Amino acid sequence: MKPKIKNFITSCAILSIALTSCNSTQPENTLSEKEKAEGWQLLFDGKTMAGWKDYNGTTLTQPWHVVEGCIQAKGDGSDASGYIVTDKQYENFELSWDWKLSKGGNSGMLYHVVERPQYSVPYVTGPEYQLIDAPNFPDKLEDWQNMGADYAMHIPDTSLMKVNPQGEWNNSRIVFDNGHVEHWLNGVKIIEFEAWTDDWYARKNSGKWHNAPEYGLAKKGVLCLQDHGYPASFRNIKIKELPRKTKEVTLFNGTDLTGWDVYGTEKWYVQDGLLVCESGPDKQYGYLATREYYDDFDLTVEFKQEADGNSGVFIRSFIEKDVKVNGWQVEVAPKGHGTGGIYESYGRGWIIEAPKEKDNVLKVGDWNTMRILVQGDKVTTWLNGEEIVNLVDEKIGQGQGRIALQIHDGGGIKVLWRNLKLKTL
Repeated sequence: MKPKIKNFITSCAILSIALTSCNSTQPENTLSEKEKAEGWQLLFDGKTMAGWKDYNGTTLTQPWHVVEGCIQAKGDGSDASGYIVTDKQYENFELSWDWKLSKGGNSGMLYHVVERPQYSVPYVTGPEYQLIDAPNFPDKLEDWQNMGADYAMHIPDTSLMKVNPQGEWNNSRIVFDNGHVEHWLNGVKIIEFEAWTDDWYARKNSGKWHNAPEYGLAKKGVLCLQDHGYPASFRNIKIKELPRKTKEVTLFNGTDLTGWDVYGTEKWYVQDGLLVCESGPDKQYGYLATREYYDDFDLTVEFKQEADGNSGVFIRSFIEKDVKVNGWQVEVAPKGHGTGGIYESYGRGWIIEAPKEKDNVLKVGDWNTMRILVQGDKVTTWLNGEEIVNLVDEKIGQGQGRIALQIHDGGGIKVLWRNLKLKTL
């Protein structure tokens, strides 16, 4: 995905010989007492690869090793391989690390990377702080490929950048604080932006990531280092986690579909201040998904089934090719078909069905209020004030993703929606 010219000259041995010491008297790969008190944690102990593994793997098999107190990429990676990730996921954080590249080298630090079998490479999910030896890179670089860039999204202020010569150590820092993002290079802020704004989505949808629907949406994920065919060294990798902030969100503005993405050919439109879903002539599955991820939340939504009400509210879901939403659905269906139960769209099917004795809670031909509370591995649903199901599920606890409304296939479906309100937890 990134530019790549194989370097036949620089070897791992040459790179490791060139190691230089920092000006600080503090030993490498350690934390000061002040840092410990502030909550910093080391992600590399200077001796082993503990805490790192293959992307989408359980152990470390990729060609990374420890050389003289540094994590080092041997330079055997490619666009399709060579990625290692942390064992732990991170959400809001300040991340600092030292790095050094081989001549013409190309690497990167990715964050909020999602591990799923559907993704063969991490960069289609997580943003990247670009690391590249631009002065010695043999190909012309676009601005969005340059050193320090939020790769293919935001361009650094080059007038502020001071990159030490190739072969010397540099320090980079990423701050991600509830959507506020900063890139720092050698103590100077070179990029600052807000994630998930209209501007952010415009960049995502008009550039390199327009065919990567889940790129950059995750609010948490693993950190990832990239071997892109060049030896690269890293040390003093440390992170300080920052607290999550709650917010209240009105998902539907009563006017248009701002904040939502349509998938499939079925009908989604606004009429008289109501959100309407209706089967189209293709009579296939259709989805209306939030463009933003919501993981832990308290959601209320009102719905009215005007025709066949076979629909639902997906939680922690993501989009796959061929217009498929992968996740968990809180059922919205005609009377007797389990409204409020939870169905998994792949694998297990019904996880928990609505009790038959609660069929009469659904108001036929009238407005109903659904409440969905999702926190960690626990999901509780209510219909018109009465609890329907209460579930603890490990797989749901590991998931994250969008909220999506569904039109079932088969045709003849029409459901009205209003007052979609959410509070993040």
